[in-house]
Amino acid sequence: MIRLPRIAATLLSCAALVLPLAAQAADYPTRPVKWIVPYPPAGTTDVLARIVAQWLTEKMGQPFIVENKPGAGNNIGVEAVVNAPADGHTMLLVNPANGINATLYKNLNFNFIRDIAPVAGLVRAPNVMEVTPSLPVKTVQEFIAYAKERPGQLSFGSAGPGSPHHLFAELFASMTGTKMTHVTYRGSVPALNDVVAGHIDFMFCDFASAAGMLQSDKVRPRRNRRT
Repeated sequence: MIRLPRIAATLLSCAALVLPLAAQAADYPTRPVKWIVPYPPAGTTDVLARIVAQWLTEKMGQPFIVENKPGAGNNIGVEAVVNAPADGHTMLLVNPANGINATLYKNLNFNFIRDIAPVAGLVRAPNVMEVTPSLPVKTVQEFIAYAKERPGQLSFGSAGPGSPHHLFAELFASMTGTKMTHVTYRGSVPALNDVVAGHIDFMFCDFASAAGMLQSDKVRPRRNRRT
């Protein structure tokens, strides 16, 4: 098994393919492989897994089957992989939430670094701030001024407490001296849908998830005036 350097993600959303710690046989895989995605269907992480799973199925001669296990900031999916037989036939798709969770949760039932072995890095994706079209701001500076005039009135969505979307927004609020309300969802797609519908005001999301809505002007990206 090849061990690749771990990449610390700050304002990047990245994914990696990992397996429970195990010695891999030369004729691997010998049966269908289950690939756990700890997020709901239709999000970027899920779509990425299904594209790569199809490629692996064609190259490896065994089906790679994606199974969604969302919840608990993706800890449910991770624990399912950790508790699976350590034979390489259960995989996990990882993103920055796993590093975040190690610092936010005091009593996890696993040690991510000890119990999971990295196999390959797959993708990095920039994140973008999207606001509902009805919000009367056109730049980041205008958004900050608008939020400061309405402390606690603007709301932002995330894929759950401690998710990258959540922490990006909290960092933004801390850096700009603004106060906004956090609304949690079971994935970035339902949160983004509520930005479109105007039920929440904004969110930080990976560009791939938001690209279609940005292109159709259902949400608006916020840019600094200098860019």
